[in-house]
Amino acid sequence: QTAFGKGPYQERNNVDFIGGNIMEIQFVLNDKQVKAEVGADTILLNVLRDLGCKSVKCGCETTNCGLCTVWINGKASGLTADNQADILEMMPAEDIKQVEVITNPSAKYSPEGTAGIINIILKDDRKPGYYGSVKAGADTDGGYQASGNINYSSSKVDAYANLSYRNREMKGGGITSRENTANNSFLDQTNNSKRQHNNWLGRIGATCHITKSDDLAFNMTGMTGGGDNNESIHYISTDKQKNTVYTSDRTTDGNSDMKMYNLELNYLHKFSENSNIDLTVSNNQWRNDGLSIYEQSTRYTDTDLTDKQEYQTQENNIKNKSWEVQADYTNKISDASRIEAGYKGTFQRESSPVDTYTGTTATDIEQDQALYNRFLYNQDVHALYMTYGGKWNNLSYQAGLRGEYWRVDTRSLDFDQEFNGKPSETFEKDYFKLFPSAFISYALPKNNEIQVNYTRRLRRPWGGQLNSFRNISDASNISFGNPELTPEYSHSFELNYIKTWESGHTLSLSGYYRSTDDVIQRIRFLNTADNVMYTTSENVARQQNSGLEIVGKNNLFSILSLTTTVNLYYSKLDGFSYLPEGAEAPVIGEEDESFNWNVRMIANVSLPWGVSLQGTGNYNSKRLMAQGYREPNYSVDLGLRKSFLKDKLTLSINARDLLDSRRFRTITSGDGFWQDSENWRGGRRVGFTLTYNFGNMNKKKDKSRSEEPDMYEMD
Repeated sequence: QTAFGKGPYQERNNVDFIGGNIMEIQFVLNDKQVKAEVGADTILLNVLRDLGCKSVKCGCETTNCGLCTVWINGKASGLTADNQADILEMMPAEDIKQVEVITNPSAKYSPEGTAGIINIILKDDRKPGYYGSVKAGADTDGGYQASGNINYSSSKVDAYANLSYRNREMKGGGITSRENTANNSFLDQTNNSKRQHNNWLGRIGATCHITKSDDLAFNMTGMTGGGDNNESIHYISTDKQKNTVYTSDRTTDGNSDMKMYNLELNYLHKFSENSNIDLTVSNNQWRNDGLSIYEQSTRYTDTDLTDKQEYQTQENNIKNKSWEVQADYTNKISDASRIEAGYKGTFQRESSPVDTYTGTTATDIEQDQALYNRFLYNQDVHALYMTYGGKWNNLSYQAGLRGEYWRVDTRSLDFDQEFNGKPSETFEKDYFKLFPSAFISYALPKNNEIQVNYTRRLRRPWGGQLNSFRNISDASNISFGNPELTPEYSHSFELNYIKTWESGHTLSLSGYYRSTDDVIQRIRFLNTADNVMYTTSENVARQQNSGLEIVGKNNLFSILSLTTTVNLYYSKLDGFSYLPEGAEAPVIGEEDESFNWNVRMIANVSLPWGVSLQGTGNYNSKRLMAQGYREPNYSVDLGLRKSFLKDKLTLSINARDLLDSRRFRTITSGDGFWQDSENWRGGRRVGFTLTYNFGNMNKKKDKSRSEEPDMYEMD
């Protein structure tokens, strides 16, 4: 939530490093002095929820999407998910001037959203020095990684450089059973996959403090790598008497080569201590060249039918270029009020040709012109925003308005359109929308607080969802995009109540309602002529969600900290009828509603000898989706950390998906079919990481707490 007691910027009062990757932070949040022990790599969402900001929502199911961000002096400054724990842990507390906490981004940020930002402001007169770390790790799946980083700070220049290498191995699989309800025949399939990816990532940058009022910064990121993807699928087709009609085996061997770089130039001018303008220009280029080889053999039980042998190669080369231009003006009018305004322009161009060769073996393949496709995707977004925040007695408020105009052009070219001059159709769409936001909080006596907020958000369809080209990697399950997709828009309302006890216990109740129009969902239909399942996306209907989130934090026996989150929510999806291209009958979804719930518990235990232990458990109930539902699922993670040599050396051990239960089972049905599908990826994995920190900056420790065990957040 962003209705801060002193505007969005919060004064930092103190930071004490306890040990390992743990520090105790104290700052003003919602006009209250708060204190928390956090790992430098702690997920921002969990920290702020622990502190009572229960309106913070997770932007993805995996928490790996990068929506939670940590900045230094308003920029990424070389921080990545891999190195920020090490860099922040080595940063002396006396160098930190203040911390800005933005838990629910306002109209200043894209309505597609950021889950939250912590911005660490360093003092202008900090002492010169360097600090860094080297790290190495491996896991039981055969993956391994190594990295090193170094940072230098002075009154004139801040600079950083880091280099990392990572090799990742991942296995997956799935089981699907599909019934053709028209003739009661079945198609069962089992698939197994293995992915091996590796990459080098390098980052370098510097900020020059030209004057006390002017900073000029340059940052560059580069990545290169590739990998192999291998999958095998076994099919069994049976009739209604369960007699085998045919069996088939399909293998996919793919490899890819990826290159990326990002360049950023930034200029910051301070008009005064309370006002500034921040100008940024960045360029990003990314390409991925992929080659996939498909082999499939089909054997019929009927001797009158001829067995089939198919061989295909498919090249898919993606090139993406984008520019971003941004200008942000900030004016802190007083301790209780603040105004922000700015512009952001994003200009993206993408081309992704797909060329396929078909035959029976590798020696007789020929170009398959019917499967040729080049997809062109251009999107320009222009945004203007303004926000104002203030405080009156116990009432804090912030209001903002963001206007966005964007234009999307897409073209999907077949072989004749690309090479023989056949006319092609361009799908052009442009939009102008306003996105208001409002946040209000009122502080009640005895550590009670009420918060109300409203935001309007959107979700734009991305390039792949708009591409009408048909993906044939699984010949019995073909997917394609829909160029007619439009964005989905949502209105979100929240009412929060927070109660804090001095004994260290916290209770939060959060009621919310969200209404979303033109919901984008994946829909399926069965072509009975070829017994192939087709999947595409469509703006199906209106969805409403409402619920209650209960969060409690308890500190027990001085060694155990529990954070429990229970989410109870009701979901309703309106009925819809849609006729996709190639479908024999409309895809119909009945109006459906459901009650769902999930629970998450995090337990941190401080053990003797500076050892810390953390366990995390999740459970998700049955979940409604278009044309069906997802079955309940659960998972358990466990981690342990121990520091040596006065915190210079750290050993971390973490077990992900300890019970090997991260599986997703979905039941879907439609005109002519019923399908039960279960998929998994990754499975149980144990990782080991060893980190060594170095530098000539001495960390500041609170001697009264130096013997306390450290806590941490598993990655």
